[in-house]
Amino acid sequence: MNFMKNPKTTERESKYRHLDKMSTAELLHNINKEDHTVPQKIASILPSIEKLVNIIVEKMSIGGRLFYIGAGTSGRLGIVDASECPPTFGVPHDWVIGLMAGGDGAMRKAVEFAEDDEVQGFKDLSEYNINDTDVLIGIAASGSTPYVVGALRDCQAKSIVTGCIVCNPSAKMLEYSDYPIVCEVGPEFVTGSTRMKAGTAQKLILNMISTSVMIQLGRVVDNRMVDMQLSNNKLVDRGTKMVIDKTGLDYKAANELLLKFGSVRKAIEAHHNS
Repeated sequence: MNFMKNPKTTERESKYRHLDKMSTAELLHNINKEDHTVPQKIASILPSIEKLVNIIVEKMSIGGRLFYIGAGTSGRLGIVDASECPPTFGVPHDWVIGLMAGGDGAMRKAVEFAEDDEVQGFKDLSEYNINDTDVLIGIAASGSTPYVVGALRDCQAKSIVTGCIVCNPSAKMLEYSDYPIVCEVGPEFVTGSTRMKAGTAQKLILNMISTSVMIQLGRVVDNRMVDMQLSNNKLVDRGTKMVIDKTGLDYKAANELLLKFGSVRKAIEAHHNS
């Protein structure tokens, strides 16, 4: 029996009972079994992800930005994906922006009731002067978080392109999303713990969106991160080997060229133009 009447998909009771009686091996096996279903669900909704990616590329090609907004786990996942774009693809920090209910402090510690404010989301976006060249993606497992719903509603009213990533087919956010993505992963192993399958689905979809967008915008050459930031020795070494691969230089010369120009792309271009 469900623990509540007509629950959202994300709140339905787990298919598994007596978790507290399971051995470690049983817990791990069953969690892994559930996790395996997530990529299969995503495979069935690729067309909706494609549509959202294409409009993001269109908008960013004319100077627009990509915004993620969420609360709790969903908000944190958006911020993580946004924060990884500059070091991975060498883009400015204001190309992809992640916001969450309660502000940056909520990344580490939950801010009580912050997600229940329907007007704060657009207020937070307004600090970045969000406009109709931008795209906003709301992220919420249930799809009903007031902070996110309000932000999508207010942006759509101002002709700003909106999308969402939700795991509940009856999500309120769908009403205010021009490009909705619904990945219904079913009940969680621990009832209602949407940091599990729902969070995994959101993370995978965010990876797909940002990576595809950046490739389409020319931030990857062949299969290489030619614009990555050289922020540690490992990445300098990786970049040096990329330069070697494209130029035929020895390690020392490639390394010197890379450090002189500051990026793999610029180093290779300088060599070819010399």
